[in-house]
Amino acid sequence: MSDKIYEYKDEHDWFIGRWRGSNTITELGEVSAKAYLALSQELAALLNTADLSGDGQAGFSVTVIRNRSDFRLIAFIVDMIASETARQLKVSQKQGAVVITEGDRLLSVHLPEKGVLVSDFFEKEEKTSLADTILIATRNEGKTKEFRQMFAKLGLTVENLNQYPDLPEIEETGLTFEENARLKAETISQLTGKMVLADDSGLKVDVLGGLPGVWSARFSGPDATDQSNNAKLLHELAMVLDPKARSAQFHTTLVVAAPQRDSLVVEADWSGYIGTEAKGEAGFGYDPLFLVGETGRTAAELSAEEKNAISHRGQAVKKLMEVFPAWQNEQ
Repeated sequence: MSDKIYEYKDEHDWFIGRWRGSNTITELGEVSAKAYLALSQELAALLNTADLSGDGQAGFSVTVIRNRSDFRLIAFIVDMIASETARQLKVSQKQGAVVITEGDRLLSVHLPEKGVLVSDFFEKEEKTSLADTILIATRNEGKTKEFRQMFAKLGLTVENLNQYPDLPEIEETGLTFEENARLKAETISQLTGKMVLADDSGLKVDVLGGLPGVWSARFSGPDATDQSNNAKLLHELAMVLDPKARSAQFHTTLVVAAPQRDSLVVEADWSGYIGTEAKGEAGFGYDPLFLVGETGRTAAELSAEEKNAISHRGQAVKKLMEVFPAWQNEQ
C-alpha cells in the first residue's frame, strides 16, 4: 500500500492527496460540502473491487486548500487513482465538461454547474475522440509538434492549418505580438467555428532595440528563410563583441479564441544571448543562435523535452494550462 503524498499547486488551485483514505474530498474554507460529496462519490465509482486491498483502506483522501477549476481537481484525483492502480485513465475536456475514459470506454462525464448545450456536446460531425479539438493557427509542423506534446497533458486533440488548406492566409498587420496573435486566432475562429490558438512569437535583441520582434519571421525580407534570418542577425551583431551585450529574449504571446467567447491571452519570455555561430540540429528559427541563459548551449542543442520545459512557448503554455479550464468554464 502506498504512503505517497500527492500535491498539485498553482496560482489558482492547491490540492494535497493521500491514498490511504475512504474516497473523501474536504476543503479548508467555506465551500459546499454537498458538492464535494457528490464529486467524491462520482470519482469513487471509478474504483472497482480489483483496485481495493483486503484491509479496505484503499482509496483517495484529498484536502482542497484552494480550488478554481473542477478540471484540475478531477485530473488530480484521477491521476492518483491511475498511479495507484496502474490503470490507463485519461481526463479530457469537451465544451466545459470533464470526460474520463479508459482505452475506448467512456467512464464518466462531469458537467459544469450550468450544464452544457446538447448541440455543442453532441456535434454533428462527431469525432472518434471525445476530447475537444484545438486548432493551432500555423502551418509549421515543428511548432505544431511542440504544441501537440504540451496539449497532450490537457487531453486536447491538436490540428493545424495544413488540415484546412482552403483557409486564407491571415496578414499579420499588428504592431505588437498580442495584436497579431488576436488577429489570427479570432479571425480563424470566426471562419471555422472552432476553438483556435494562435501565437505570435519572436526574438527581441536588446542592442537592436527589440528587433527583429514582430518581424522575426521575415527579418531578412518577404522571402525569408531560417537560414537567411540567422545570417542577417549575425550581420547586424557583427560589431557587438561583448557576449553580455548580445542579450536577447524569445517572446511568446498566446491567444485562444472561440465563437461567442472573450479571448484568453497569456505571454512569456525566455532570456539568453545571441551566439556568434549556429550550433545544434534541433528546433527551428533562431534556435541555433540562441544561447540559453548561462548554459553555453543553444536552443537547437536541447532535446524537445528540455526545450518544452523552459522555453518561452513552454512557459506560456504552462500558464495557459493553469488558466484554461477556468476560462472555459466561465464563458
